[in-house]
Amino acid sequence: MSDDFLPFSRPSISQAAIDDVVACLKSGWITTGPRVAEFTEALKEYFRAQHVLPLMSATSGLHLALLAMNLEPGDEVITTPLTFAATLNSIVLGGGKPVLVDIDPHTLNMDISQLQDKISDRTRVIIPVHFAGLPVDLDPIYEIANHHGLRVLEDAAHAIGTEYKGKRIGSFGDTQVFSFHPNKNMTTGEGGCVITNDQQLADQVARLRFHGIDRQAWNRYGKSGSQDYEIVLPGYKSNMMDIQAAIGIHQLRELSGFIARRNELAERYQEALSDWPQWNLPQRPAYEHLHSWHLYTPLINEDAAGMNRNEFMLAMKEKNIGTGLHYRAAHLYPYYRQVFGFNPGDFPRAEDVCERIVSLPLFPGMTDADHDRVLDVMYTIFN
Repeated sequence: MSDDFLPFSRPSISQAAIDDVVACLKSGWITTGPRVAEFTEALKEYFRAQHVLPLMSATSGLHLALLAMNLEPGDEVITTPLTFAATLNSIVLGGGKPVLVDIDPHTLNMDISQLQDKISDRTRVIIPVHFAGLPVDLDPIYEIANHHGLRVLEDAAHAIGTEYKGKRIGSFGDTQVFSFHPNKNMTTGEGGCVITNDQQLADQVARLRFHGIDRQAWNRYGKSGSQDYEIVLPGYKSNMMDIQAAIGIHQLRELSGFIARRNELAERYQEALSDWPQWNLPQRPAYEHLHSWHLYTPLINEDAAGMNRNEFMLAMKEKNIGTGLHYRAAHLYPYYRQVFGFNPGDFPRAEDVCERIVSLPLFPGMTDADHDRVLDVMYTIFN
């Protein structure tokens, strides 16, 4: 058994993808170009979506989508405290005020039973987060949103490949944002995309992602391109590069295999740890779904383990096993406490989970021997 450091996540990049990146570099066209166009069409086919907008990151996607929704000062956007800070940051940068709903302690997703009470006359958008690749129960969210005339912007950073009631996240609903960060279900190095069937929102995101230019302009330096364009609003520089898309084209083809392996590894953890008193294991909801298992996140039971989460992570690191922390409760970061008045105790379920949650190694290239090694090290730590 190898003693090399085993990270909690590692991307699986095929030789074909590497060769395509090299070909892209040799072509002289490395920024937004024909490979981004090809990747866009592949994503449209995968999701059966009308509009797909590849971007430099999922954070850019959340930000630009919120800007395209034309929030006004004081407008409220509802989300969960169990998410990466980018979700709340994007709300603020998009002109909104974050309003939080505590989590369901079983699924770790937004507790929809508390959602109605958080809606006010200033609410404009709901951002459910498909935590760790488990889909939020979307039907009641959309029912509430439709009743109040609200937008739904799904933070699907963890959820490419996830299905809800037989449908892929991204193939239905309002608007979704996916991440292609290296630790996600598929990667483009850095990257993400917005998916929507809203023509007006898609047009606005397209302008915002590239300087406010009024039309597709990636080929303006080519033989068939035109140097003429108009700036219709002050935009950002959030476009995806061909270098990234060259990876993504191959990753999308392999995604179903990645998801299948993630499910095998997660089930292996579930079976192996089912009788360990040191852990509360991830739970699954009753509604039909396909979990993409971006993360495997049990909760440590400190009394049974004889240590807290941070001590466990340090002990694993000392044994050359990487782990992750996803996430600290977002409302307790200094900015959100100082500006929006959040305090400890506001969202007790999320706070409890965020003190005990840990991400164990899980990635498609992880072998059964790697998995056994993680379990063996955990056993030695607790015994």
